[in-house]
Amino acid sequence: MIRRIGFLLIDGYAMLSTAAALDPLRAANSFAGRTLYEITLLTPEGHVATSSLGGRFDAVPLAQAGMEFDLVFVVAGGDPMRLRRPDIDTWLRRADRAGIELGGISGGAVLLARAGLLSGRRFTVHWHHYSDIEEIDPTLLLERRLFVIDRDRYTCAGGSAPLDMIHMLIARDHGAHFAHEISDWFIQAQVRPSETPQKGSISARYGVLPPMVEAALELMEAHIADPLSPAQLAQLAGLSERQLQRQFNAALGAPVMEIYRQMRLDVARALVQRSAQPLAEIAQMTGFSSQAHFTTRYHARFGTPPQADRAGTRKN
Repeated sequence: MIRRIGFLLIDGYAMLSTAAALDPLRAANSFAGRTLYEITLLTPEGHVATSSLGGRFDAVPLAQAGMEFDLVFVVAGGDPMRLRRPDIDTWLRRADRAGIELGGISGGAVLLARAGLLSGRRFTVHWHHYSDIEEIDPTLLLERRLFVIDRDRYTCAGGSAPLDMIHMLIARDHGAHFAHEISDWFIQAQVRPSETPQKGSISARYGVLPPMVEAALELMEAHIADPLSPAQLAQLAGLSERQLQRQFNAALGAPVMEIYRQMRLDVARALVQRSAQPLAEIAQMTGFSSQAHFTTRYHARFGTPPQADRAGTRKN
């Protein structure tokens, strides 16, 4: 199946972060010998998008772009807060209503946030724009991570971070082995986990692991809101379910889904303690089928229900 991905390039975008997103997708098509990703470059108006270095891409103006996309990334550098284009906000909202997934690269999340399209979603942005997000809405769920994938939102910090985010996108679509072939092509010896730099690499947190266990953990971190099944994890990691379970038990002393649930609950606890997000929404954002199920699992892991944990945090 071909995935149709658009890149809305805002004049002044960085060439490095743009190429870091585009090139792995181009390589995926080349390695597969067929079109896996159909790429369309977009611009707010005109037919040329100009980078901060003066490099230019031919692009399709939004007025002619239509809505035939699966995913659209907004790529912005410089000072996106100064860009006042209601037509861009309108187009992005229309894309959201059409069921198109949305992403932000570097300062792109600023424009998504200002259009009201990041409410109730975990996301990140280049560190230079943290204060912009605070200005737009201090209650938004900004995370100071390398990249964040939350259901239908894909955001990353810019620079070389798109390499890591696109790696996870390709791994989800076509398996970890195929994604690592592409990373090796770009001399990306280690794919950084989404939580970089707030935490160390997966190997720093879990110790030296078999490559396929590490690949499965990377996939888990990228799929907190929409958990993958054991069969999906095994397939994408390049093992059978039985082999993956055996390797997890040997390396981490626990079954695959127990480790996955702990990971999701750790993210949930950070949201409980640091945000005012309703608990039902936190349950959904961390992949639990109901608030009741979430509360039961949370209590079992942390020894207190989420309501009490939030109340205790506020008292402190």
